[in-house]
Amino acid sequence: MSKVYKVAVLVGSLRRDSINRKLALAFKRLAPASLSLDIVEIGDLPLYNEDIDGTPGPASYKAFRDSVGAADAVLFVTPEYNRSVPGALKNAIDVGSRPYGKSVYSGKPAAVVSSSPGAIGGFGANHHLRQSLVFLDMPCMQQPEAYLSNAGTFFNEQGELSDSIKPFLEKILATFEKWVTTHAAAK
Repeated sequence: MSKVYKVAVLVGSLRRDSINRKLALAFKRLAPASLSLDIVEIGDLPLYNEDIDGTPGPASYKAFRDSVGAADAVLFVTPEYNRSVPGALKNAIDVGSRPYGKSVYSGKPAAVVSSSPGAIGGFGANHHLRQSLVFLDMPCMQQPEAYLSNAGTFFNEQGELSDSIKPFLEKILATFEKWVTTHAAAK
């Protein structure tokens, strides 16, 4: 039996019925057997503050770090807020990268999918996030680029994924599977 890689999925939107959460759940259902995707919640993380981070520090910091730390890879699924990364997602990046020298992200292969009901599909957020991933030492999958525009049309009234976007999501996952396998073997 081949290895199953644990993938932490970080959703940039906190809204329960957000397009990005629906996409993350669709990725989870469509994932190949070798990828086990689990959403790691970020909404209960206090804003990163070194004054409260220590022994013991917030329980939510520890739980988040343990979840992401145990993963083999990270998939970011995010909207764009004001041409950038949503504040909650940036905070999760900060929490996971601290304390200095103990980042839970270092060396983990990553992929970024941004989506928006608008025309440019979260391009700004996607690229701002990639800048952070360089510093975090996360090899980020480059192709296929995933800026999903008009994302509100991907789901019907029952929340089911449209057949029109499904092949592209499957392509992202197939490529990510190869990306994760390649980088896990290199460790």
